[in-house]
Amino acid sequence: MLARQRQGLILSRVREDGGVRVVDLARDLGVSDMTVRRDLELLHNQGLIEKVHGGATAVPGSALFEPGFAAKSSLQEPEKEAIADAAVALVAPGTAIGISAGTTTYALARRLIDVPGLTIVTNSVPVADVLHRAGRSDQTIILTGGVRTPSDALVGPFAVAALRTIHLDQVFMGVHGMDVRSGFTTPNVLEADTDRALVAAGRRLVVVADSSKWGVIGISSIARLDEADTIVTDAGLSPEARAIAADAVRELLIAPDRSARRSLEAVPPMSGVGSAR
Repeated sequence: MLARQRQGLILSRVREDGGVRVVDLARDLGVSDMTVRRDLELLHNQGLIEKVHGGATAVPGSALFEPGFAAKSSLQEPEKEAIADAAVALVAPGTAIGISAGTTTYALARRLIDVPGLTIVTNSVPVADVLHRAGRSDQTIILTGGVRTPSDALVGPFAVAALRTIHLDQVFMGVHGMDVRSGFTTPNVLEADTDRALVAAGRRLVVVADSSKWGVIGISSIARLDEADTIVTDAGLSPEARAIAADAVRELLIAPDRSARRSLEAVPPMSGVGSAR
């Protein structure tokens, strides 16, 4: 294996898993620890990774960092479950909905098993799988084609072409980041194209994103904040961010801490701009 190929594989592992160990890379690539350390040093000097004792991690805040589905599943898990509890209440039986890829949308999909008569279009392999395995005869699950990303999304021209032919009542979208200037973003350019096609297919856009996503910016924008009809997030969102988000969208829903067993808090818009959408 050429050095450039080996370094490309190392970089992919770091982006998918968030970090790697020298001993694991040496075993998997069939090279010495010293060879791996030289590769890590080169990638570190290029600003692509950050060296740590015994291995390397993704560069903090990188707009290109895209952890894999399994790695993301363990992050902010209670918040994602609370958001899914709140978001499922927005789904009416017998409607057609779209669901983007992501771990928060996957948590929502597990709850959709109990909603009758749905037609669900998704580019997420895990979302389609969990709904298919439920085996409801009154639900129709449509999985787009495309190229699979580290987050188990199907993206690219095939997915976009399929989404351009459908019309949905509402779309539930997970995002990598949300920011007042950059809007909703992703670290994967092809996934952004696919998400934009999914947004265009729906009459209503609901973004499900935990509070840690606020201020995070991926390399490619999906939509502006004010293009979302509803944002469902958790109680960790700061007062300043709540004010900005509530002013941008028609409805900001704050899912309470599940252990607190309080009612869902709806934050009213801060000005006429938000209420006019």
